[in-house]
Amino acid sequence: MTHPELDRVLAACEAHQQRDLGDLFRLLRQPSISAQNIGVTECAELEMELLTIAGFSPRLFPTAGHPMIFAQRCNAPGKPTVLIYGHYDVQPPEPLDKWHTPPFEPTIIGGRIFARGVGDNKGQHFAQVCGARAWLEAVGELPVNVKFLLEGEEETGSPNLADFVAEHSDLLAADLVYTSDGPVLDDAHPEVVFGVRGVLSFELRAHGANSDLHSGNWGGIAPNPAWTLVHLLSTMMDMNYDVKVAGFYDDVRPVTRLMANAIDKIPLDTEVALASIGLDRLPPPAGVGYFERLMSRPTMTINGLTSGYQGTSSKTVLPSMAIAKLDVRLVADQRSEVIYEKIVKHIRQHAPEVEVHHQGAMEPSATPLDHPFAEPVRRAVARGFGKEPIDLPALGGSLPDAIWTRGLGLPSFLVPYCNSDERNHAPNENMEVERYFAGIRTAACLLAELAEFPS
Repeated sequence: MTHPELDRVLAACEAHQQRDLGDLFRLLRQPSISAQNIGVTECAELEMELLTIAGFSPRLFPTAGHPMIFAQRCNAPGKPTVLIYGHYDVQPPEPLDKWHTPPFEPTIIGGRIFARGVGDNKGQHFAQVCGARAWLEAVGELPVNVKFLLEGEEETGSPNLADFVAEHSDLLAADLVYTSDGPVLDDAHPEVVFGVRGVLSFELRAHGANSDLHSGNWGGIAPNPAWTLVHLLSTMMDMNYDVKVAGFYDDVRPVTRLMANAIDKIPLDTEVALASIGLDRLPPPAGVGYFERLMSRPTMTINGLTSGYQGTSSKTVLPSMAIAKLDVRLVADQRSEVIYEKIVKHIRQHAPEVEVHHQGAMEPSATPLDHPFAEPVRRAVARGFGKEPIDLPALGGSLPDAIWTRGLGLPSFLVPYCNSDERNHAPNENMEVERYFAGIRTAACLLAELAEFPS
């Protein structure tokens, strides 16, 4: 059943498109580069102003880094509460000479807005604000309870988000979390994403002599740390790409029939996807599909391997140190601390002289595909974009989504509004204007669909 006021609200979205675009341009003109501490405070103040104009009473919460912005309008007793997350910080714009237009002067070319942060994440989270504002202008009140949490450190790894959420769990109490970030896989299909893989990063260091040595004078006498790491790494993964650390797969959640069906419906030409990166086949193991690998199979990746001489020609050197950097992509229900302990135990057994250094982790997250809130989210996306969405059980990459699902115990839905070629983190970041407007409609429809949800 369609909410009786939704048509009025969508008419308001249509009527105020140019104003909503102008307000977004204000945000885009304000730099907010968290990694360089440029303009972040000023952008937070502008977000506060725009939320106030939209009908909210925002609060600024200092952290050990950049501030959190919280706003709520909860005047719908008995109706669901949705917590909408976004971030107002952006990536550095360098290299500047690769931009076709100045990164902080938003410009529309060919139906696209070009500016740093337009897709990641200002255009996407501000679409949510505009969708709520349309309700207040057309109807006078929101049909459900809405809370916003905007952070200023997502682009530097959200170092203070987990502690803030844990400390303010009562303030952030909700029935579901809704986020719009990142690009869609395919512009032809809107998406609802139900989870993300986690990540665990660590470094291995093997030491030999106290300096590099002549390989002829000392080869066979001094140990070679490069071979130490090569031998160790060969015990950690076999030729079939199976990780050989004991217990590594113990907690991996099996692929359910719902998940398998959703994966089968994801449109992808595997040959075309592989050809785009210069490949013609998937690596082992055989019989594991493209998206099953990305969504349900943990991996261990050597990110970098360094030792000895790397220059031109040759140098007969026996290196004094070797370093390997690795990451593990985790899937539900793995936990980073458990996997790290197992990896350390494996290294102690096979190469006790090798140092292990933990470098960071983010937990995997999963919301059931058949969660009761999934259907109203799907209907909102279908109405907002005019097309039925596809379900993505999980992203191959990592986001701090487990803060909601594990930390607060809430279902979390990620609905990317941006085009597949948004070039987030790269020069010429862009968002199609019509996708920004579709995001505003989707946000408005989401509140209508949640209002019809049984309390």
